[in-house]
Amino acid sequence: MPQPQYYSGLIVKVAAERDKSAFVELFDYFAPRLKGFLMKQGADDAAAEEIAQDVMVTLWRKAELFDPEKSSASTWLYRIARNRRIDRLRRQKTAELDPDDPSLQPTPLPDVADEMDARLREKRVRAALEKLPDEQKEVVRLAFFSGKSHSEIADDTGLPLGTVKSRIRLAFGRLRQLIESDEAVDVG
Repeated sequence: MPQPQYYSGLIVKVAAERDKSAFVELFDYFAPRLKGFLMKQGADDAAAEEIAQDVMVTLWRKAELFDPEKSSASTWLYRIARNRRIDRLRRQKTAELDPDDPSLQPTPLPDVADEMDARLREKRVRAALEKLPDEQKEVVRLAFFSGKSHSEIADDTGLPLGTVKSRIRLAFGRLRQLIESDEAVDVG
């Protein structure tokens, strides 16, 4: 039986010269051993065969990544096989869907009464917004419809940050009054 360094040398030849005879020798020696190892780890015959083939293809394509100073040929190849098996198990687990998973259930239809309440609220808010002074209306629109922070509004408008915050606070107070008193919208 050849020494471990022998197989490491074969991988180096595959990396440096794309040596097909070195690859065939590596394949003949390691493919059945990798398959046996994978089957002992719980893979079925077909999966073990497929993973072993994949490891050998990886050896051919990425032999230059092998460093004989860091590990032996067998350590490198068995590590690749182990990682491929783990990746395969993870994919299988994520592929199994639980039919009772709430995220897979259809979204319930909205309650008509809730929808009407939401529309009425929106109508009241829009009407109340129109009754705000222009300077308050501007900062509210920038904050809530454009999604800007108080600092961004201050930069965009040239207003001091404190003024932006005050205007938003005053606008909220005024909106609350208008909506609560129902003077913003003529309901009817």
